[in-house]
Amino acid sequence: MDDLLKFLHARYEADNHAYAEVAYRFGADALLDSHLPMLDLLDMLARDYEAMNPTDARFVGLGHALRVLAQSYTEHPDYRAEWRP
Repeated sequence: MDDLLKFLHARYEADNHAYAEVAYRFGADALLDSHLPMLDLLDMLARDYEAMNPTDARFVGLGHALRVLAQSYTEHPDYRAEWRP
């Protein structure tokens, strides 16, 4: 799971950088309002999972949710098939 979390953090950073570049070139109106908050929520969930005690009743479910959300990156060359839920 550590590799998946590193992957998700890297995608968060790369996507935020890409969105900043689009905003710089074309203005903030060029961005879809829903994407940046969704990226922030995915990053927040990944950080919550890292900080969570494995005995927490939510641990398994949150891990599954992160695997499901990571599927949006299946076309990325660093995505691994074993991360599928």
